[in-house]
Amino acid sequence: MSVATGAGFVWDERVARHVYRDDHPLKPIRLVGVRDTLDRLGAFALPGARVLTPRAATRDEIERIHAPEYVEAVMQASDEPDLDYSEWGLSAWGDTPPFAGMHQVSLLTTGGSLSAMEEVLAGRTRVSVNYSGGLHHAMRRRASGFCIYNDPAIVCARLADRGMKVAYVDIDAHHGDGVQAAFYDTDQVLTISLHESGRFLFPGTGFAEERGSGKGAGYSINVALPPYTDDQAYAHAFDEVVPTLVERYRPDVLVTQQGIDPHFLDPLTHLQISTRVREHIVRWFAATAYPWVAMGGGGYDLDAVRRTWSMEYLIMLGADVPEELHDADPPILGERERTAIDSATETAIDEALAAAFR
Repeated sequence: MSVATGAGFVWDERVARHVYRDDHPLKPIRLVGVRDTLDRLGAFALPGARVLTPRAATRDEIERIHAPEYVEAVMQASDEPDLDYSEWGLSAWGDTPPFAGMHQVSLLTTGGSLSAMEEVLAGRTRVSVNYSGGLHHAMRRRASGFCIYNDPAIVCARLADRGMKVAYVDIDAHHGDGVQAAFYDTDQVLTISLHESGRFLFPGTGFAEERGSGKGAGYSINVALPPYTDDQAYAHAFDEVVPTLVERYRPDVLVTQQGIDPHFLDPLTHLQISTRVREHIVRWFAATAYPWVAMGGGGYDLDAVRRTWSMEYLIMLGADVPEELHDADPPILGERERTAIDSATETAIDEALAAAFR
């Protein structure tokens, strides 16, 4: 597999125009702000920039992770959203409501991540990103946490089917539970999730003792961070865990889920990170030698999403980051809070590393 320079940006207006529910916190229209900001900054005219048109995922690709009967239920819900699909995790007033056309747009979202993967595998880009993807909570037979089809798991599975070792790094505020579940008993996909502790945040999982089983023991890594973790503590946790384990594992491909709901402005979570630490982390991803498939994820403050994901694509291109994309006034912890957060973060690091493969 050849590795190229340049960065792909998956874009199709159709994945940004659907509405889960009028009052739903996940607003796909947020993606338009990212695209428009990058266009205004001239990103798509830079050397190496490639705008990629996604294809729809096939049913076989979806069923690599999801049960056929679940896919049938999603297809029916897409046509008749007013019926009861609660047994499949689809509920009108729940996290993941059924809506007309949900199957078709979900195929396109998943196909966007597969298109990104294909560009990278073909050596046409060094990295490709699908910001509409990163839907990491969906389970084999159940929608969950705004997620219908689990595109990160599908991408990791397709790579594993080619005999590749995959390092999956998830920096969403919420535990990447659906991806962990899909690979819990294999060592072919290393999953690392840095997230707010499940003691305080959905989905209530992602503790260090969830380390995998059988051949997968030690290959599910969870760094469960305390609420109000800020840049200093988050960067320390990332630097102590991710480079160490990814370099020990020596993957063929790096897959990342880059939800921006750990941001201090996000209304659904309690982490307190800024664009500064996100720049630090994404620069590490970019500096590795691995072919890299990137996805979006959570993010419910539209301006934080717009600025952060625009910044991250510029980093993927090796371009300068304008100051306008950074937070003007990130939060600073007081001395007492600093001591408590640092202590809890150190414990999370130690527990994660103790659980890891050798």
